[in-house]
Amino acid sequence: MEAVQKTLPGKEPTDVTFESGGLGLQALNPEISVTGDMVFTYSDADDVKQDFIFRDLGVHFEAYLDPYSRFKAAIHNSAGEAALEEAYFTRYGVLGNMNLTLGKFRQQFGVVNRWHKHGLDWVDFPLPLLQIFGDEGLNQTGLSLDWSGSLGNASQELTLQLTDGENGRIFGQNTKNRPSVLLHYKNYRDISANTYFELGLTGMIGWNDQWQTTGPATVDETRDVQVYGLDCTLLWEPTQRMRYRNLEWRSELYYVNKNILAPDGAGKDTLNPWGAYSSLQSKISRTVDIGVRGDYYRPEVKDYAGLDDLSLSPLAVAQDDAYRWLGAVYATWHQSPFVKFRVEYDHEDGKGMSESDNRIMLQCIFAAGPHKHERY
Repeated sequence: MEAVQKTLPGKEPTDVTFESGGLGLQALNPEISVTGDMVFTYSDADDVKQDFIFRDLGVHFEAYLDPYSRFKAAIHNSAGEAALEEAYFTRYGVLGNMNLTLGKFRQQFGVVNRWHKHGLDWVDFPLPLLQIFGDEGLNQTGLSLDWSGSLGNASQELTLQLTDGENGRIFGQNTKNRPSVLLHYKNYRDISANTYFELGLTGMIGWNDQWQTTGPATVDETRDVQVYGLDCTLLWEPTQRMRYRNLEWRSELYYVNKNILAPDGAGKDTLNPWGAYSSLQSKISRTVDIGVRGDYYRPEVKDYAGLDDLSLSPLAVAQDDAYRWLGAVYATWHQSPFVKFRVEYDHEDGKGMSESDNRIMLQCIFAAGPHKHERY
């Protein structure tokens, strides 16, 4: 027994801790966030009085694959149907200050088209963007090259995107899936320690190749379409009180030049709808923003726009001097970085497109996970 109790010379008893290296593998899992977007709407239009919808339940994934690459994806579920909103891979520094993105993404046409709906300053996208690109905006699949640099006191960004021409509103006649090309330039400069100004220019070109007419069933002929944009943002934010006060003015202009074959068989023609919006928003406390926004949209007017089964609306309508405008006032309360509530009143009116409408909307947006309310 004494031999058992003796310890070896120079050897002290030690505690042994067992650790599993496998637990560190969870760091390889992508970060996952869930966003919810719920809207209650009361409208005085004849067809809709009140409606409560869970507009979107989004699942967002993000992961750094290595020191040079990142993956992001967003899947949204609306009305019980799941759809892929974005999924793209970004390789940083492929050439100096240039990054390469591959996948499906909301394109950099102006400013707000790039944002997800739950990240907007308003309940929905501005009226001209919805009329020109559709309810989901410009969201296509392809590649993007993004360059950033500086010139004097200004920072600059240049974005070149080559994507499938799959937008149903602009490229609805693109049966051969010809790609579209988008170029966006942004110039950012500090006016003072409290104020900055940002100016952006966008141009996009694509092609359509098949047309429905009242004569032959279809006519094959390639016609190009261009869309141009101008955006500007002015932000005043006092350095010592930036969490409590600011004032932001943002405006965008959209112009379409779509060459078509007229559906009445008259031959070549051109549609030139255009629109713009302007918003003014202010932070009045750490948690409350208030703002106003005005939208204007003018479609092209063509006698053949109202032909049965060949309608060109909303890019073109048959009634002379048609237009649509919208005025909105809103307030957003940020309960926390993960929950916000919004109340918005919209008045929509015009001529030759649809009836006037007054809407009151109550919105609740939440985010569960590390990404909060990321705009893209």
